[in-house]
Amino acid sequence: MKKQIILNAFNMNSVGHINHGLWAHPRDRSVEYNTIAYWASLARTLERGLFDGIFIADIIGVYDVYQRSADLTLKESIQLPVNDPLLLVSAMAAVTQNLGFGITVNANAEPPYTFARRISTLDHLTGGRIGWNIVTGYLDSAARAIGQDGLTAHDTRYDRAEDYLEVLYKLWEGSWDDDAVRADRTARLYADPAKVRPVLHEGPFYRVEGYHLSEPSIQRTPVLYQAGTSGRGRRFAARHAECVFITATDKQTARATARTLREETLAAGRRPEDIKIFIGISIIPGRTEREAQEKRQEYLRYASPEAGLAHFSASTGIDFSRFGLDEPIAYGTSNAIQSATELARKKRWTKRNLLDELALGGRYPLITGTPAAIAEELESWLDEGEIDGFNLARTVTPECFEDFVDLVVPVLQERGRYKTSYGQSSLRNRLFGSGDRLPDRHPGMRFRRLARAD
Repeated sequence: MKKQIILNAFNMNSVGHINHGLWAHPRDRSVEYNTIAYWASLARTLERGLFDGIFIADIIGVYDVYQRSADLTLKESIQLPVNDPLLLVSAMAAVTQNLGFGITVNANAEPPYTFARRISTLDHLTGGRIGWNIVTGYLDSAARAIGQDGLTAHDTRYDRAEDYLEVLYKLWEGSWDDDAVRADRTARLYADPAKVRPVLHEGPFYRVEGYHLSEPSIQRTPVLYQAGTSGRGRRFAARHAECVFITATDKQTARATARTLREETLAAGRRPEDIKIFIGISIIPGRTEREAQEKRQEYLRYASPEAGLAHFSASTGIDFSRFGLDEPIAYGTSNAIQSATELARKKRWTKRNLLDELALGGRYPLITGTPAAIAEELESWLDEGEIDGFNLARTVTPECFEDFVDLVVPVLQERGRYKTSYGQSSLRNRLFGSGDRLPDRHPGMRFRRLARAD
């Protein structure tokens, strides 16, 4: 049986996200990002197209590396303003039954105790459709904004996230037994005190003593997403992640990264199939090749390669405005996104190269063509790249998602590469088919067994 594509819409609670400048297109509605109607309509479209989820990115801080200011960031709305992604979930869940939600939250930006409750609340309200994209932050402006002297070292941020995860596992998996809630009106017993216990944690970064404030939700621990392909990022993913978002501009790179991740997952005591691997991709479909190419040219007239360059400056920590178009760039060790810097170094990109790469305002692979051609290329990425699915980045919203649902999804279904209905139960069960909860071999389950033994 052919592997079926897992598909997320890739979005952000902001005007600009990945493909910068397209907010200025006359058919784009992303300036309505701060309305419930915008997100509810998008959620209905995605569920109509049987998307597995909407993956919502987030940052705290601003992109102020390029030109050493936030001026262009503000002019082109380069992920600024940006609103809280978690607050979108209830509105979208209320108008859907199956759509999953992968929400980005910086593990180094808020206490794990209160965050655990927010995620459990959303897992209850969505009927087990919540996932968490674990990020450790990469903006110095964000560190300063939350009261730190500056961005801590790259690997230290992951060390801190390890401690953060241990607290969360203890809260989500260890504080309440499955049968703790009795809701017995006659006995006046809602929760059995013998089956609920406080969490005690003394770690290198966090100290926690307290009961988890939420009773067990369907999944307990949300589906764990992680985006990071540096050496330290891969080790973190191999230990914790269930869905991994990698950077790859070609299928050979995707295959090499996917194989390395699965090997490291096996070395971490899990199975290679315990992770699903995604790449970011942009798609411009047309009913004919000519229509698709004309649409692409139309989009390019509104896109802002310079805004994309400003975004990439923040990702690497390099102010590209200081360089001439063909001047060699010395890519040093990055304290921001190491995989982005390594990619630029490997490709020997100059500023001119980068602007060419960012013609649509973003740096993800772009597929333009008929539905059949797009379906064939997506299949090729799946098979040759050895990945499991895609985060579909928006271009002109909402037509990019509507076009994909109306034009590409039927072709993928005809080719047996895309589901024709949703599976049952939780987001985790639909992705892996192995139940609602973390599998026993996941490190988070260690804390549940210890809690029962106590």
